[in-house]
Amino acid sequence: MSDTGSISSGIAARYATAVFELAKEAKKLPALEKDLDALTAALDESADFGDLITNPVYTRDEMAAAVAAIGKKMKLTPIVANTLGLMAQNRRLFVLPTLVDTVKGMIADDKGEVSAEVTSAKKLTKAQTDKLAKTLKASVGKDVKVNVSVDESLIGGLIVKVGSKMIDSSIKSKLSNLQNAMKEVG
Repeated sequence: MSDTGSISSGIAARYATAVFELAKEAKKLPALEKDLDALTAALDESADFGDLITNPVYTRDEMAAAVAAIGKKMKLTPIVANTLGLMAQNRRLFVLPTLVDTVKGMIADDKGEVSAEVTSAKKLTKAQTDKLAKTLKASVGKDVKVNVSVDESLIGGLIVKVGSKMIDSSIKSKLSNLQNAMKEVG
């Protein structure tokens, strides 16, 4: 039986490569990056948009009309708007979050930078984010774009993911490790 995740990532990779190559050829990578950030924000903020791309009840025409309206409202570049329309017609909108992440990675590689996913217990200040990016740059050797999310359950500390490496310095994980150590003793 085939792995659904790998099928989805394969579909997203094909669309991502096409979008990236078209934007690079047209020298529109900064505009593409802006569109991707807008789509990420829309996916995070709108449950309706998330429902549209994942719910099979909507017809191809309904999906195409909806993404055309969304593209117009968000003032997306023709490359992105047309790709969304094509994905809607082919019933492939469900891979949109993966496509966005894949294209962002391609743009970062093209710029010679790395993306770091950081989860903190509270919102980081601009100074803290800049200092973290500088520290990660010294460690990784490339410019680092820091994407910060907040998870109050961490209590304190950070979880930093750069590529396949993860550093968990959260108080939550330290308490969990301590709890496991105490179980072993008793």
